[in-house]
Amino acid sequence: MILNFGEFRLQIADRRLWNASTEIVLAPKAFDLLAYLAQRPSYVCSRDELFAALWPNTFVDDHALSVQIADVRRALGDSPKAPQYIETRSRRGYCFVALVKNSEAAAVSVAAKPVEPLQPFPETRYAASGDVNLAYQVFGAGPVDLVFVMGWVSHLEYFWREPRFAAFLRRLGTMARVLLFDKRGTGLSDRVPLSQMPTLEQRMDDVRAVMEAAGSHRAVLCGVSEGGPLCTLFAATYPEKTVGLIMIGSYARRLRDHDYPWGPTREERDQYCRDIRTHWGGPVGIDTRAPSLVNDPAFSEWWATYLRMGASPGAAEALTRMNADIDVRPILPTISARTLVLHRRDDHCLLIEEGRLMASLIPGARFVELSGADHLPFVGEQEELFSEIGQFLSTSARAVEPERSLATILCVELPPPDLGRLQIHLRREIGWFRGRPGNLSSGVPLASFDGPARAIRCAHSIVTHAGGFGVSLRASLHTGECEFDEDGLPGGSAVISAGQLLPHSPLGGVVVSRVVRDLVAGSGIRFSEGRKISVPGQSDSWDLFDVNGC
Repeated sequence: MILNFGEFRLQIADRRLWNASTEIVLAPKAFDLLAYLAQRPSYVCSRDELFAALWPNTFVDDHALSVQIADVRRALGDSPKAPQYIETRSRRGYCFVALVKNSEAAAVSVAAKPVEPLQPFPETRYAASGDVNLAYQVFGAGPVDLVFVMGWVSHLEYFWREPRFAAFLRRLGTMARVLLFDKRGTGLSDRVPLSQMPTLEQRMDDVRAVMEAAGSHRAVLCGVSEGGPLCTLFAATYPEKTVGLIMIGSYARRLRDHDYPWGPTREERDQYCRDIRTHWGGPVGIDTRAPSLVNDPAFSEWWATYLRMGASPGAAEALTRMNADIDVRPILPTISARTLVLHRRDDHCLLIEEGRLMASLIPGARFVELSGADHLPFVGEQEELFSEIGQFLSTSARAVEPERSLATILCVELPPPDLGRLQIHLRREIGWFRGRPGNLSSGVPLASFDGPARAIRCAHSIVTHAGGFGVSLRASLHTGECEFDEDGLPGGSAVISAGQLLPHSPLGGVVVSRVVRDLVAGSGIRFSEGRKISVPGQSDSWDLFDVNGC
């Protein structure tokens, strides 16, 4: 590529800068900086982005970039007070403001055509989810809102630096009003301690916060890869907010098991985490996520920078380990939203059998096998993918009022005498953990929660503090599909199952079913080894887990 601006000619391939017939010598880093900026005319490059591009895997202070900017300006005869080429944008970064022409086009068309400036990406805004600030963007127009959930790590503004990804998003924007966000701990959202990387439950809260901030009451959720389990849990828990569900290259469970032969083993996941620690900063995982571009230097550089800007190696590893323990298979049959599952036939990252199984467990889901081996949806052939998405969105604008939704049911065994003070305590605890109290007057009081981790912490708090009232309690929890009456009281098989688990809990203890345990991966809640129990009316034994600490 040869770029022309003002009186200068920048030859990218052989790293030479000319002013007419005079060559101007630039130090290597100064040349890299000029080339990076000149290839992005009219675009504001942040200091963080420039640090990542010029000094990957190396810590340098702010002065190093200032020195390189000064060297480039000196070579171009440019002034920071009256810039012709490089303009400082206060608190934002630097922008190449001169008109840039590509002289390679001149060889074909006689007159060089100007390089089309990068289109600006949507404004980044922030939504509060508890005490965490979430970066999000809204763009496009269409008959329905679409929440696009990227997997693993993300960086909203760096999405738009890759032409294929930008084109993919803009195409979505012709079909729907699109909501993008960075999950907490990644990208432009607030960083969190590695021990507090977002669980599925917290991610659901984050999706709700972004939807509320964007004025979206109902939406189609589109989950890519690791974004799929989140979208399924949201759709099952909040069917009134879910118009439809799209899964692209996703899965229901990550690790291999006797009834799930397609995932990696625990040892293989551990090795992958070691690779993250060793090689983060480079294009980690590009061979399985974008095999068709593995030998493309520009894409490899973008992917490596995208990962670095999306998360630290510790955060990437923490998310990987947490995702490895998720299993949403039991909740898939409770999804009532229209569902489209798309999966490429030779996906190197997640096998097509994983997508096919997911579709088979969701009532009425449509499964479409796409051609290709790339896992990233914006890489490779996309016309068939967009044809399916476009058809789905065009018929998904009407939401159906749900009759059932997913909830976690808490059962607590109470002693019969004098419950007044204890009832006040129970209601306070349930309200604190955002639960809905049931019948607290006799028998086994119930409460329902839209988040299993909150339900466990509520149960643990109740039984721990019951001693102050002179009683010992036991509690049990199960997550399943519930019907709610006019008073908000839950009913159905999930309530019955939660009650059937209660006799298996020791006094002062809390027990949970396997589905509850698998939905709180990464929450920090500790469990005992599972034990088998028989449940009346169930042909198979159940795995039960004691809560050891929150």
